[in-house]
Amino acid sequence: MILPIYAYGEPTLRSETIEIQRTFPHLDEIIKNMWDTMYHTNGVGLAAPQIGISIRLFVVDSTEMYRDDEDETTGEGIKKVFINPSIINESGHEWEYEEGCLSIPGIREYVSRKPDIKIRYQDENFETHTEEFDGLTARVIQHEYDHLEAILFIDKISSLKRQLNRNKLLQISRGFVDVKYRMRFPKK
Repeated sequence: MILPIYAYGEPTLRSETIEIQRTFPHLDEIIKNMWDTMYHTNGVGLAAPQIGISIRLFVVDSTEMYRDDEDETTGEGIKKVFINPSIINESGHEWEYEEGCLSIPGIREYVSRKPDIKIRYQDENFETHTEEFDGLTARVIQHEYDHLEAILFIDKISSLKRQLNRNKLLQISRGFVDVKYRMRFPKK
C-alpha cells in the first residue's frame, strides 16, 4: 500500500525514534508499504518517520543512482532494509552533493557529507550486519539515518540558505505544494 509522506513541520519528523524487536506489530507489512511508497514517489530511500512511525527503520535502493549518474564510475548501489542502525564511523574528505527529500518537496541544496561510512544494522530477518559503504550509497544511508536522529537535510545547510528557503518551508508546512504523491501536512 502506498502511504502518505509526512511533510516538513509534522512533529514525527522531529521525534525520537525507538529500537524495535522482531515482534514489532505488522513489521513485514510496514516494510512492504515503505518499498511501495518509496518507488511510487521515485525516491531512493525512505525512513519510517516519513510515514509517521517513530521507529529505527529505513529502506534504501541506490541502484538507479549509479545508472543515472554519469560522474559515478564505481559501484552498483544497494537495495536493503536497515533496522536499528548505528553509524560506527564516517571518514574521508567531505564532499558536496545536491540533496532533496520527499518530506521537503521542491527544495534541493548542496550538503557536505563524508564519503565513507561503517554501519551496524539488522536486516528484515533481524540478522546483524556490519558493513562499509561509500559514495552515493553512503550519502543516501546518511540522509535516511539522519531522519532517525530527527535531523533533516536542511539542518545541514548554512543559515543563509535556510533563511532563503524559509518561505518555501512555510508553504510546504501549510500544504501549499504541488507533488504527484500523497502527503500529510501538519494540523493547523
